[in-house]
Amino acid sequence: MSKVEKAVECFKDNYNCSQAIFATYSQEFGVPLERAFKIASGFGGGMRIGGTCGAVTGAFMVLGLKFAQGKDKPYDKIIEFADRFCRRNQSTNCIELIGCDIRTELGMQKAIDEGLFRTICTKMVKDAAEILEAMLTDDCSN
Repeated sequence: MSKVEKAVECFKDNYNCSQAIFATYSQEFGVPLERAFKIASGFGGGMRIGGTCGAVTGAFMVLGLKFAQGKDKPYDKIIEFADRFCRRNQSTNCIELIGCDIRTELGMQKAIDEGLFRTICTKMVKDAAEILEAMLTDDCSN
């Protein structure tokens, strides 16, 4: 099973979008699986306030593990990832991606009733994992 498939399966197993991405890659950078689930737990659903998509923040954390060196930040990789994600999805913002505000009871109910977590969010996890996989593979070939 590919890492992209693992991330999607993790999400389908009721981990949030950020957990699904971060936990899929964390172990290869020395972060144990259970710790990864804890670290990423508050980032799903745009940090549950509809901000930056949790799949994106999960990928940002992985990029930090891979590319951060001391005080040097991997901002170039973060920008590259966000640009690639936006080319596919027009935004990195959870509210814009799913089309409702999950901070509200009405918005959360709409997301549940319309199956947005199963459809849209699963696609976001898949897209984030595909982009991340390409970026990690590209870097290894250089």
